[in-house]
Amino acid sequence: MKRILTIIITTSLVLGISTVSPTTTDAAAKVFKNCTELNKVYPGGVAKDAKVTNKGGKTKYKPTVSLELYNANASKDRDKDGIACER
Repeated sequence: MKRILTIIITTSLVLGISTVSPTTTDAAAKVFKNCTELNKVYPGGVAKDAKVTNKGGKTKYKPTVSLELYNANASKDRDKDGIACER
């Protein structure tokens, strides 16, 4: 009886773990049309690194750090400080 229970639990764990996939690796970086669209999802913009600082002075929101997302929207970084669409 214990063996059957162990097999059932092990099988359900293996099947449960194998069907769950992480969202960060599956999701491709979205290219936004403009900064208005990007700021609807990421109000502080997107930074390529946690160490970058804003050249333009004080910002209202903290940027989201994502190198992949930044690279997809690098054309929207007008002042080339490593933060796209900061506000």
